Amino acid sequence: MIAGNGRFPVLALEAARKAGMEVVAIAIKEEASPEIEPLAARCHWISLGALSKLIEICKKEGIRQVMMCGQVKHAKIFSSIVPDWRLVKLLASLDAKNTEALIGGVAKILADEGITLADSTLLLKDLLAPEGVLTRRKPSSDEERDIAYGRRIAAALSEHDVGQSVAIAERACVAVEAMEGTDAMLRRAASLVDGKALRLVKGSRRRQHLLFDVPVVGPQTIDVMRETGTTALAIDAGRTLLLDRDELLSRANAAGITVIVE
Repeated sequence: MIAGNGRFPVLALEAARKAGMEVVAIAIKEEASPEIEPLAARCHWISLGALSKLIEICKKEGIRQVMMCGQVKHAKIFSSIVPDWRLVKLLASLDAKNTEALIGGVAKILADEGITLADSTLLLKDLLAPEGVLTRRKPSSDEERDIAYGRRIAAALSEHDVGQSVAIAERACVAVEAMEGTDAMLRRAASLVDGKALRLVKGSRRRQHLLFDVPVVGPQTIDVMRETGTTALAIDAGRTLLLDRDELLSRANAAGITVIVE
């Protein structure tokens, strides 16, 4: 497992342990939590950008399959990364340095070394969002119209790998997620709408696989929605991970937020 930040790697390792599976963690120093170390069979810490070291560890451990769990903040790719020679060569070859191109390039280099990417949700299929309204409150007609509009915008943006989320108010796109992440995007949107209610539409990209950059929502998402006056969350069924689902829905219900999965 290549472990980034958040609860995703922790939950995946806990699931592996319950299933009697041994997982070697390769943790990103700038992102991963020390909490993962006791959950893994073995844990190696590497810096963001140390692609050669990643390959060296995989070969030493006899690893032929890796899964990417957890987020690496996109902005860090430009501000914190110290690329080794392999990554320098890859970056120079890319026409665009977005998530799809960069991780796709890394995946090709790994494949050339006999290492394949596994489905990131392999150990957490039970956490994928089921279809339906998950909260006590159903969306209002206004929310439904905003969500339908937001889904069209998110689908169009996915063609260009611009981010997973959009903030909508009164059938207008107030903000688009770029490198800052969903929470910062919502706070920026709230500063622009003078108290109008926002709706958050978080879409999975149009690619068919779930090898990396899987959309994730958790209790913190709900906290930021409440803070920013965001009344509805729309996500994709079977392609979005719900972390700490009971707590997430409890907070959403307490805040009067509706969660819709389609």
